[in-house]
Amino acid sequence: MFNLPISYEPPVYRPPSEGPSLLFQVTIGCSNNLCTYCDMYRSKSYRVRPIEEIKRDIHLCANSLVPGDKIFLCDGDALGAPMSVLEETLKTIQEVYPNCRRVGIYATAENILNKTENELKLLNKLGLGIAYLGLESGDDKVLHMIVKGNTAAEMREASLKIKRCGFKLSTIAMLGVGGQKHSENHIEGTAKLLSETCPDFFSFLTTFSVPGTPYHTMIERGLIKPLTSKMLFKEMHDILENSTFDLNPVIFRANHVSNQHPLGGTLSRDKSAIVHQLKEWIAHTPEGVFPPRPHQM
Repeated sequence: MFNLPISYEPPVYRPPSEGPSLLFQVTIGCSNNLCTYCDMYRSKSYRVRPIEEIKRDIHLCANSLVPGDKIFLCDGDALGAPMSVLEETLKTIQEVYPNCRRVGIYATAENILNKTENELKLLNKLGLGIAYLGLESGDDKVLHMIVKGNTAAEMREASLKIKRCGFKLSTIAMLGVGGQKHSENHIEGTAKLLSETCPDFFSFLTTFSVPGTPYHTMIERGLIKPLTSKMLFKEMHDILENSTFDLNPVIFRANHVSNQHPLGGTLSRDKSAIVHQLKEWIAHTPEGVFPPRPHQM
């Protein structure tokens, strides 16, 4: 463990796969910050940090011999920062961490679409190698209900665009996010969009209502009926069963703390084994049982 020479404005989040990565905050909070289910950045007001502060943090870590084999740029959608800030950040990383293997970033469909392909290709050339996109659902009604801020068509366009520009794409979908009413549409739309975009990495999170969020209020009022454990397994099964990944191998994970059981593999190579395991869980899960809340979200 390293006693980092920089301080962060909490809370700070990163994808599970970026656990060993060195984190630098380029933006504070989330530019959308309206998603009904999310409380990650509700305590923050979105802003872009001054480039001088970002460069200072990078140099402080390098001078303190903090490893930077992998680096992740926070907060919620740092790709929305201006090109000048992102370029200077990446050039500084190249300068002081020349052996850095990869720089990752959270992205939204909106900030992917707001940048030109030439701009994205430049960022990729400067070392930005992977973008994590919170798809959540491929169904427009669900996306509208959770105030995601983008349509399924925009999610598709952004996913294909970021891949064309050289990035690895890691797509995240949320089990149960549409509640029981929209489950079938959520399954159909998400499977369709995943098949069309064929991300390099794909993962599931499970939706839990977080007190203080609009989503929680909607559940309390009976406007959203949460899925049982059996229903959640069925959603995962049906999305994977109806998705086709023919363009490239997809690394699949459902090992987030919110998931009931860890599951993973490579699609489509391991698809039949994963689907079989889900059928076993569906068959042996009692009706009417809800998943236990994770100790931490």
